[in-house]
Amino acid sequence: MSWFDFDWVDAFTDRAFGGNGCAVVHGGAVLSEEICTAYVRETSLVECTFTGPSDVADFRVRYFLASREIPFAGHPTIATVAAMKSRGLITGDTLTLETGAGLVSIRLNGDEIEMTQVAPQFGKVIPAGMVAATVSLPKDAIVAPPQFVSTGLPFCITVLRDHDSLRAAKLNVDALRELTAKAGYSGVDMAEPFLVTLKGATDAGDTFSRLLMAPPSPPEDPFTGSATGAMAAYLWKNGLMTKDSFTAEQGHDMGRPGRATVTRVGPVDAMTGIKVAGRGYVLMRGQVDLPEVTK
Repeated sequence: MSWFDFDWVDAFTDRAFGGNGCAVVHGGAVLSEEICTAYVRETSLVECTFTGPSDVADFRVRYFLASREIPFAGHPTIATVAAMKSRGLITGDTLTLETGAGLVSIRLNGDEIEMTQVAPQFGKVIPAGMVAATVSLPKDAIVAPPQFVSTGLPFCITVLRDHDSLRAAKLNVDALRELTAKAGYSGVDMAEPFLVTLKGATDAGDTFSRLLMAPPSPPEDPFTGSATGAMAAYLWKNGLMTKDSFTAEQGHDMGRPGRATVTRVGPVDAMTGIKVAGRGYVLMRGQVDLPEVTK
């Protein structure tokens, strides 16, 4: 057994119990997938990160759900950088992270952390009726063609007509399985519909979103940074967002309000990246004793 330092960070918020929580295990990148997923389940969080040294970047970051490792995630990236900054591990205002989705550039502006997600990849367009069945809504609640988009992790971006539709959505796990299979993804723990409305939860927001999740993850994600980047790319590509930079909101109806500033890199028809910026609040700090089963 070995002791590892960890920080529990609320991401995309500047206060305790807001945004989305993530436990950052420093030096834990050596651990096996079995141990890392067990740790996520122990925390009851959606995702946790495990850091380590890198030969190609300033740090290596591994991202885990309760079920498996994933290449990248947005709110855990903000949480990881906030944790490292709070421990004095970052001295400048820029750094680079090695992730499973490639190198991710980070810029610090005071307490705000800005990550540049990779250039968006646009996947299959999915029939609105199929997505509507997945989230238990009528087909006419969807006002634009749903499409899979990734800026490091794929999501089915789904624009809804209003907040009432957003709040009424409920996940149908069997229908989600059919949806992800049609898109070429396996299982039900990735590529979920990311539901977005073109009106903020508050006057400060431009969009308000939800991500419903299947077991063994919690039923809903308070704030989803990777999906926010994919959503922004979709809105710009389809002419649904006229601002080059806007404010995305999520989690308010869960009592965990989160906010991000999203900025396009490059022209609409040739985006080279998506910048997603937010803050992180270090809520807890301690040590965890984990078995020495390493990768």
